Amino acid sequence: MTPRIVEVRKNILKHNDEVARALRTRFAESHVFVTSLVSSPGAGKTAFLEKTLTLLREAHYRTAAVVGDLATDNDAARLARSQALVRQITTGTLCHLEAAMVEKAVADWTLADLDFLFIENVGNLVCPSAYDLGENLRAVLLSVTEGEDKPLKYPTIFHSADVAIITKMDLAAAAEFDCAAARANIQAVCPEIPIIELSSKTGAGMNVWLDLLVSRIGPR
Repeated sequence: MTPRIVEVRKNILKHNDEVARALRTRFAESHVFVTSLVSSPGAGKTAFLEKTLTLLREAHYRTAAVVGDLATDNDAARLARSQALVRQITTGTLCHLEAAMVEKAVADWTLADLDFLFIENVGNLVCPSAYDLGENLRAVLLSVTEGEDKPLKYPTIFHSADVAIITKMDLAAAAEFDCAAARANIQAVCPEIPIIELSSKTGAGMNVWLDLLVSRIGPR
């Protein structure tokens, strides 16, 4: 049975990669910078994304977000408060987004009207690592409440990311979070990856994240 399962998985990933390549071409032709966000549940992805969208809008950038979740459209409703264009993808039992889902979600959008598009994946550190979504940048989030050893437990997702973000830094002292140990563990998995420490609640460190994004497309 195992060879059959492996073959089916290869076919699924091959199709996903083909759709992702087509998406990446469309994004490039539209001059929109696409960032995907991955993390475990409760790491603060939605709060982080809402803050990001709000700050970019205040800086006169045009933004949109595609949000994946197993059920409900709560995250999309929350993100809409940023006044960005938002679309929810409900995956049901599927623990990750696939390129075809993103393709369908943005099919009727005029991407050339956007500067930034964000894709918030389903809360999971395992499944999303294998699925390319056509993004330019993949950010993996780790909250101080999760513990310093998360990168060692889930190395694949950290190794596949372009930037690691430590969230909820306002709770670091209360959680007795060892930031130096967390950084060492992240770098043990992916030595060259940039690491940003921030708090979506207080705004501390958000400027570093925004500077990274803006450096990719330039100021408005």
